[in-house]
Amino acid sequence: MRSPPLSIAWPRKANMPDVDYILGHSPAEIRRLKLQAGILKPITERLLREAGVAPGMRVLDLGCGAGDVALLAADMVGPNGAVVGIDRNGDALSAACSRARGAGHANVEFREGAAEDFVDPAPFDLAIGRYVLIHQADPTNFIRSAVSHVRPHGLIAFHEIAIYGECRALPPVPLWEQCWNWVATAFRSVMVHPDAAGRMTAYFHDAGLKRPTIFCETPVGAGPDSPLYGWLACTLRSVLPQLEKIGVSTAAEVDIDTLEDRLRDAASTVHSQVLGPMQVCGWTRL
Repeated sequence: MRSPPLSIAWPRKANMPDVDYILGHSPAEIRRLKLQAGILKPITERLLREAGVAPGMRVLDLGCGAGDVALLAADMVGPNGAVVGIDRNGDALSAACSRARGAGHANVEFREGAAEDFVDPAPFDLAIGRYVLIHQADPTNFIRSAVSHVRPHGLIAFHEIAIYGECRALPPVPLWEQCWNWVATAFRSVMVHPDAAGRMTAYFHDAGLKRPTIFCETPVGAGPDSPLYGWLACTLRSVLPQLEKIGVSTAAEVDIDTLEDRLRDAASTVHSQVLGPMQVCGWTRL
């Protein structure tokens, strides 16, 4: 029996606002997601390739959102493979379905619900999640739930953002570092496990899995055409209400409408290389 449409929230701390709420669904947030997808695609693609994704496989995308990872996996498994994406956000799934149709992917489907309530009659070759462990009340149990959907000797993979690291610029660009500090502060105020990227090996161990193969990549940009300026500015725009709510910054201080240009000018003037947040990826075979 396949999972029916559900409206089940991911577990989170009591009285803690939902990260989807602070990000919202504005045009700026849509642009942020597009920029982010382009920046993260080669990193997630490396994770899938190193884990051994191949044509004909069945892949489960946990917390699929607007479908970026699911669509990437669909390209890699080909027409003889299949991808199922699950997420609790119906609006995101509607966007994912529309994108899949637009891309001509007949091998992808999306279902509304949570991983612990998901049911499918056939096991998957691989379960993957991107930016999902950071939101779980119990990442270890979430991984165990993912394992329950994977065949024996199948694969488990996760791609997580390191909220705990610094995003520096060299030569230094104080505005760049200040803005990332604001973003990190906003996310830490709503994320259940902002350090999940650094604890992946422990989570896998506690879930009874083999030690994962781990790698880390950091997005880097330089010059006026880098997408990182827009990514940071759009992210800060989306979390600005949360920053104001917790008393960290104000709209006047951030001056969001000019921020992207100011970041670009500040970095380009000193010929700086700007670093985004570390991306930690891990996978293992059951």
